Amino acid sequence: MTDLIPLKNGTPERLELAETTQHYIDQSLSFATRKAYASDFKIFSAWCAAHARTALPAAPETVALFLADQARAGVAASTLTRRLAAIKCAHEAKGLDTPTAHKGVTAALKGIRRTKGTAPAKKKAATADIVKEMVRRCPHTLVGQRDRALLLLGFAGAFRRAELVALTVADLAFVDDGLRVTIRKSKTDQEGAGQVIAIPHGSVLFCPVAALKRWLAVAGIEAGAIFRAVGKGSRVGQAALSDKSVANRVKHYAGQVGLEAADFAAHSLRAGFVTSAAEAGASIFKMAEVSRHRSTDVLAGYVRSANLFKDHAGADLL
Repeated sequence: MTDLIPLKNGTPERLELAETTQHYIDQSLSFATRKAYASDFKIFSAWCAAHARTALPAAPETVALFLADQARAGVAASTLTRRLAAIKCAHEAKGLDTPTAHKGVTAALKGIRRTKGTAPAKKKAATADIVKEMVRRCPHTLVGQRDRALLLLGFAGAFRRAELVALTVADLAFVDDGLRVTIRKSKTDQEGAGQVIAIPHGSVLFCPVAALKRWLAVAGIEAGAIFRAVGKGSRVGQAALSDKSVANRVKHYAGQVGLEAADFAAHSLRAGFVTSAAEAGASIFKMAEVSRHRSTDVLAGYVRSANLFKDHAGADLL
């Protein structure tokens, strides 16, 4: 979708350089963003084909009609904003004028946002109490040992799911106080400067450090990806779990403890850590050391939510 460099003619050396240049251009966006944009533009292209319209280049009228039809179908305003970005990216990649900046298109999106609202549908937070209940449901099997470590580490490090599945043995340093984890690349560190977070020891039953050590030992993992699929005969694979698998495991254990599985996802662990830390009175700055939020406004929202009833102005008035 981002073919900026022509590859048709030229010497082998020039073709190789063009391919290398194109690779770096593609890497200007994260894998997740590229994947989402490709999916969004595919949806737009299919819609255009079904309505006898041209997707590339697209007329502003076509884009506006697409937005309206999508909104009518129940697509969230935030998703439509991303789909507009995908359409813009596809046009810019071909050196075409983008239709997304047209006043009719921007007005349509603004109207949709005002009508439908912009509040995202957030997954529920898996707070410390919920995570403990989930861990209690982990079976005494190889898969159970993995899931126990996955849930506890995911919560204790406020990990994003992509960060969690990207961890390797080389990223771990077990120390007397617990565990130091190096996060090579993340949503807020796309250039890979790297960040190190601390995971302290927990209680005997819910220690993320001990759970991780146990999983690595029983799975025989000495190098490479930490969290892997377990196949038939308790065979541990070589490749890392997908980020979708993390979400599925969280949903599974949410259901096991009697919660609505659809209300939870991988992000629930991260949100649960921040929520629990706020309820425990942790400062925003100490929370950010672990969660790595770039904006303290996001963390302040968790603190406000946790403290809604503390020192309430209307307490004892009625």
